[in-house]
Amino acid sequence: QVQLEESGGGMVQLGGSLRLSCEVSGRTFSRYGMGWFRQAPGKEREFVAGISRTGGTHYADSVRGRFTISRDNAKNTVHLQMNSLKPEDTADYYCAAHETLGIRASSTAYAYWGQGTQVTVSA
Repeated sequence: QVQLEESGGGMVQLGGSLRLSCEVSGRTFSRYGMGWFRQAPGKEREFVAGISRTGGTHYADSVRGRFTISRDNAKNTVHLQMNSLKPEDTADYYCAAHETLGIRASSTAYAYWGQGTQVTVSA
């Protein structure tokens, strides 16, 4: 029922910015809490940022102050604005949706996932 599609990935230089978007299908977007995760080659998938159904946000320590998650319920879209990018931000980025209240940082809480978009930050 629910389909997620990420876009906006690409290659940027150290210190650059990139904005990821995730379009969510259906008419129940406002019922979902959303999250962004990333996975670098050879590493575990990690939580990046989450936003609740009501707009509360939480960030991983590694991105706090540099990344901003937001949602536009009218457009069924969640965004991840990434500023001051570092090479260690290089990864495949995934958006995900859960159907519970609050913010979830564990991937196991998310029922729906996009296919990912690649972000590469060069030094």
